[in-house]
Amino acid sequence: MKSGNADVYENEIPGGQYTNLHFQAHSMGLGNKFKEVKKAYAEANKLLGDLIKVTPSSKIVGDLAQFMVQNHLTRAEVEERADELSFPLSVVEFLQGHIGIPYGGFPEPFRSKVIKSLPRMEGRPGASLPPMDFTALESGLRTSHGNDITHEDVMSAAMYPKVFHEFKEFTSNFGPVDCLNTRLFLEGPKIAEEFQVELERGKTLHIKALAMSDLNKSGQREVFFELNGQLRSVLVKDTAAMKEMHFHPKALKDVRGQIGAPMPGKVVEVKVKEGQKVEKGQPLCVLSAMKMEMVVNSPLSGTVSKLHIKVDSSLEGDDLILEITE
Repeated sequence: MKSGNADVYENEIPGGQYTNLHFQAHSMGLGNKFKEVKKAYAEANKLLGDLIKVTPSSKIVGDLAQFMVQNHLTRAEVEERADELSFPLSVVEFLQGHIGIPYGGFPEPFRSKVIKSLPRMEGRPGASLPPMDFTALESGLRTSHGNDITHEDVMSAAMYPKVFHEFKEFTSNFGPVDCLNTRLFLEGPKIAEEFQVELERGKTLHIKALAMSDLNKSGQREVFFELNGQLRSVLVKDTAAMKEMHFHPKALKDVRGQIGAPMPGKVVEVKVKEGQKVEKGQPLCVLSAMKMEMVVNSPLSGTVSKLHIKVDSSLEGDDLILEITE
């Protein structure tokens, strides 16, 4: 932001979260609706009982706000339909008591409608957690990721096990990307742009992006570049183009048994199969996008007649997940 903005008195978005929320909204296809996300943030905050917004409570409000904008829901509609909607996992876990009891208590009947029969945690979560065995954790990390595990890695894995695992997988595939500056990492270099990457002191790579080929049948492009003056090329998957090549049917709003994705994301777990009987509120699958996870629950009881997804499927909002026959 280039100047002060009085919006903060209305939406109460903490400064540290503002840029994260903006980036997350763009990644989820809501960049052009950021004004709506800011308005929804104030409404989501009221839904959750007017929280003291710090890490991680501010992110929970942001997740709910984006969920409301993505699904065109007002505060009144969320309250009314809370028992049938599939909320972001962070919202469900907050209402279960995973980050403690908020000042003034939980909002009712909203809390009971959302968590239904899920377990509730009373008091401070840290008081009932078993002690962390750092020696066993470090040993497990060395088995999974090799011996170059640092104390910082152990602490990261203790606090954010899933994020740390994803980070290690990413760096094993793509190398030391932390040597790139933020813009190069997020956007990639422009054609004819020259840049330097310092791997360690005294070891610097001089790279110049030269050209990019057309898309091949496998959804890849050949990228040509100079590395320390020598011509090189590498095949790179064009994920954006592959998304456009992939056609996924949309769930029809007026057909009761068609369950659509409540947000864009990747399928990380499928919890049902074709022919299986499901109850209202039963988890169907888990979606993940930009540090936001969501369990999609069944809005009705019936039998899964057709499954349209598998693990690692990339979905847009309203893409058809499965069909249920009552």
